[in-house]
Amino acid sequence: MTDSDSDEDLKRAIQLSMQTNRSESQNQKQDTERETINLDSDDESTTDESPEEVAPQGSESIPPKPATPMGILGLDRKAMEQERLARKRRASISPPPPRKVSKISSSPLKVPTETLSPEKKSESILPAQPSQLTFPNGIVKKTWASGHPRHDDIKLEEILEKNDLNLAVLSSFQWDVEWLLRKINTKATQLVFIMQADTDEVKAHYRGETSAMKNLRLCFPSMEGQVNCMHSKLMLLSYPTHLRVVVPTANLVPYDWGETGIMENTTFLIDLPRLPADQVVHEHKMTRFGKDLIYFLEAMGLDKTIISSIQYFDFSATRELAFVHTIGGAHTGEGAPWRRTGYCGLGRAVSQLGLALEKPLAIDYVTSSIGSLNMDFLLMLYLAAQGDDGLKEFDGRYVSAKKNPGHKWFCLKDQLKKQVMESFRIYFPSKETVKSSKGGPESGGTICFQSKWWQSDTFPKNVLRDCKSRREGMLMHNKILYVCPQPSSTSSPRSPAKAWAYIGSANCSESAWGKLVMDRKEKKPKLNCRNWECGVVIPLHRTTTTMPEIEGTTKPTDAAGLNVFEGSIPIPMQYPGAEYEGKQPWFSSE
Repeated sequence: MTDSDSDEDLKRAIQLSMQTNRSESQNQKQDTERETINLDSDDESTTDESPEEVAPQGSESIPPKPATPMGILGLDRKAMEQERLARKRRASISPPPPRKVSKISSSPLKVPTETLSPEKKSESILPAQPSQLTFPNGIVKKTWASGHPRHDDIKLEEILEKNDLNLAVLSSFQWDVEWLLRKINTKATQLVFIMQADTDEVKAHYRGETSAMKNLRLCFPSMEGQVNCMHSKLMLLSYPTHLRVVVPTANLVPYDWGETGIMENTTFLIDLPRLPADQVVHEHKMTRFGKDLIYFLEAMGLDKTIISSIQYFDFSATRELAFVHTIGGAHTGEGAPWRRTGYCGLGRAVSQLGLALEKPLAIDYVTSSIGSLNMDFLLMLYLAAQGDDGLKEFDGRYVSAKKNPGHKWFCLKDQLKKQVMESFRIYFPSKETVKSSKGGPESGGTICFQSKWWQSDTFPKNVLRDCKSRREGMLMHNKILYVCPQPSSTSSPRSPAKAWAYIGSANCSESAWGKLVMDRKEKKPKLNCRNWECGVVIPLHRTTTTMPEIEGTTKPTDAAGLNVFEGSIPIPMQYPGAEYEGKQPWFSSE
């Protein structure tokens, strides 16, 4: 893997204007005026506390400079300041009443009731019961696409449901902020943007550009050392009755959400009911999904008030799900933190969900970016899909073939290589597929691969399949991993037992999943990760969605079929994908 290997070539899709030049002292003074927010709050009460993070990224296109002062968000600062002062006058000066905390049992939780803010009347407000929530068990949906019939898809507006949205914590790699804010009631909704800022100078610029928007916070995950890309896509949406956790493959730009009809994505979402006012979920009672979500948010540097408010929601519906992530940086030392993230964390999650198998697997990986792949990387990912935490390949890598020629690792490695070549398929569009798409070559800028990697002698070309959408003419920005036990014979269908899927931001690259190496100083495993990523592992046995058959795909009865996932988890591409056989992959930079 070369140092230049990073998803989407790390091209900045955000062109920032330098319309203002505020000093750091001014920014710090303005920061103290911002309001403290958390997921559990449903009012606009103000405090004197100063947040730790503040600042944003601009949209892709910058509008002409208007007569009144405008920032990179295209917002009238004077008008926003007047709105903020008006809200402050209306809001109560006292903080929300403290919760009386009691431990909750492991039995099903009671119907949650909303915590009332000081300015509301004392009568109870009955929140939605779990059965009334839109996505109480979690679901995977395709993003809507303009010009195509609606079928098991969803629009961004349908996810945000802005009329009842109290707080939105949003993470993305690419942003069109002006477009996004038109889909949110900015007068009533508190906002936190988690985004990439490589230097203090960039952070300061963002602070200046959003200083007038007092209901906006910004969080900047660490970009120190080897970290190159804050690529995660995540939404935490707080409503009076529930918390909606959304993990999409899409960035916060209009073409990723189908508005141009040329690009499609996939998203996971689940609604978690609010607990009664006298209950919280203590850490030892939190599901693994919740613990790993909190671990990731803490690593990103999200405000502690927001993180702690997660305990006011019932995560019991996530017991059979896993939140997996890649935390940028080096992970080593006490407690083996490398086991919790990257491909090691994926293997750990698979094992904890009871999905681990030593039997051969059939793996189909839909990706919008490919790194400098080789067989060693595919073996690491394959073993993780079996439930290995990374040590099997790591230990084998340091076995000397000269000193131990008969070591069992070498026999196992040969078997694994054969399994990978027979049953690991990576779906990525050919040059012809992109050129003939609705948007043409101009729409393939976020589908990334380099010819030098394809031409490498170590690149496993046989695993690539041409990725064509079921929705004619569309390209994909999906990152989906379908995994299930390999049938005993080519005439047998795949089995749903212990089958699962990953939906998230991680493309098929070492930058996205990391690599476990030996720490030279400590002589212990160390996981190096260049990206920030996140996703969800969904066991097939817990899905309940039923979908009618879709035209535009073959349904083979042999091991190459993905039939087992039909009706449960959307399959956006035609399958089995055609082998390249002389075709050339799409190279975005050529």
